Amino acid sequence: MVQQLPAADVIPADLNHYGFKTIPDVLSYTAKQYGPKPAFTSFGRTIDYNELDRLSAAFAVYLQKETGLKAGDRVAVQMPNLIQYPIVVFGILRAGMVVVNTNPLYTPQEMQHQFCDSGAKALIIHKSMAHNAEKIIGNTDIKHLFVTQVGDLHDFIKRNLLNAAVKYLKKMEPDYNLPDAIPLRSAFYKYDGQRPAPVKVESGDVAVLQYTGGTTGVSKGAVLTHANLIANMLQAEERLTVPGVDWTETVISPLPLYHIYAFTVAQVVSLLGGHSVLIPNPRDISGFIKEMGKWQMSTFVGLNTLFVALCNDEKFSSVDFSNLKFTASGGMALNPATAVMWKEKTGCDIIEGYGLTETSPAVCFNPPDDNRTGTIGLPMMHTDIRIIGTDGNDVPQGEAGELCVKGPQVMKGYWQRERETSSAFTDDGYFITGDIATIDEEGYYRIVDRAKDMIIVSGFNVYPNEVEDVLTLHPDIVESAAVGVPDDKSGEVVKVFVVTKNPDLTREEVCNWCKDKLTRYKVPKIVEFADELPKSNVGKVLRRMLKEPPANSNAA
Repeated sequence: MVQQLPAADVIPADLNHYGFKTIPDVLSYTAKQYGPKPAFTSFGRTIDYNELDRLSAAFAVYLQKETGLKAGDRVAVQMPNLIQYPIVVFGILRAGMVVVNTNPLYTPQEMQHQFCDSGAKALIIHKSMAHNAEKIIGNTDIKHLFVTQVGDLHDFIKRNLLNAAVKYLKKMEPDYNLPDAIPLRSAFYKYDGQRPAPVKVESGDVAVLQYTGGTTGVSKGAVLTHANLIANMLQAEERLTVPGVDWTETVISPLPLYHIYAFTVAQVVSLLGGHSVLIPNPRDISGFIKEMGKWQMSTFVGLNTLFVALCNDEKFSSVDFSNLKFTASGGMALNPATAVMWKEKTGCDIIEGYGLTETSPAVCFNPPDDNRTGTIGLPMMHTDIRIIGTDGNDVPQGEAGELCVKGPQVMKGYWQRERETSSAFTDDGYFITGDIATIDEEGYYRIVDRAKDMIIVSGFNVYPNEVEDVLTLHPDIVESAAVGVPDDKSGEVVKVFVVTKNPDLTREEVCNWCKDKLTRYKVPKIVEFADELPKSNVGKVLRRMLKEPPANSNAA
């Protein structure tokens, strides 16, 4: 049967009552509707919708006039949750270009792969990461580099104080040599007040390349169109709108905007004229709680590990939760005990949803007025789900099977990877998620397991092949296998089994080898040495058997 891929270029008419075609249409609407209302805040700097519109337009003009880039070219963005982030994203899209969201924690090796794979021609990066860009930029197609600092959009005095504190007190900006780098602030203000030249962009054109490891461990770019993202925004609006409840008043947003969960939620909040308070470093729990104390928050967007960390800090109880109407959870499974603890501390239920990078991301979400803890809720509007068995047929209600999804939010495919795209869909066009799920008699879904070996550390995907590939490069390691093991703080941590030819190799040496080549959350926390790894008849390592401690191993 010929595969029929989902319509990633169509926004259902009954969902799209605004008549949006592209993401810039959304910004145009919000600027007209909510102009003077606060849109985003970070490090004490707030921009309203008018300023977001004005500065993103000015940046789009700069890209069009000063870089030689054209519509469809990819522009990588690598920075924490700063006020500049939404401005550059909208600016890129208004110039008809494509956003490549990039994790600020990436090592130079990981940066190079993503920049080369996407064919990025420009990079917008925070100054603290520029030294890493220096190491690899010559190996990429990047010709234009914009560097930004924390205080770029503050007034003169605060800008210099903030930037000096980051560089000299916190020592977070290592020296680098990139003489052609352009200060992002100057690019914002050179064409302030001007509007970009019109660009022909269709709903089915690529808006964002969102990288994911997928089920094979090979980093791939999920092609998300304007239609994908707008459809998911409108699906979320439909699901989360409760008469008489304005949950978007003040939304605490600690999750990184380069992650599709936070990226889309921020757009949903904007669509409804809400205010997102961006938290650049949620790992600093003390500083995070202090920032929360400044706001009468209406919504908190988080994930399991963050809920646990906050609830376990004694200062968290001093925060005023009297206006908290809504707490959303995604990115990783919500532990029922965590939901109970959060309710006790805040008086607010956690509403859980489910999604993937490839689905923009939301597939299911619990209705706020009929929340079922322990489930991922009901499918979003215009979303069809199948639960299939190993034979490819639908399983009976109540039985577990692999969750497959079709809807307007499902990606167009993987960037320049036809084979992987084809294998990711069923013959009749359903995206195969790799997650095992059940459905109850009332239509609520529950995720019970993962079909693949993916490890989720604090909501981030870690793919065993990637870790194993790095370990294999070590001269003393013969072979290795990576698995996820439960952890109270991060949900899971990476555990590796190592077969070595050097009996003196230590756990610390193995971890240090990985630290230079992998982002921190991918680095193994547990190393176990083994004489051999369990394998199938054809020589494939059986990771599932490594979940149980092998009798002939010894811990390092």
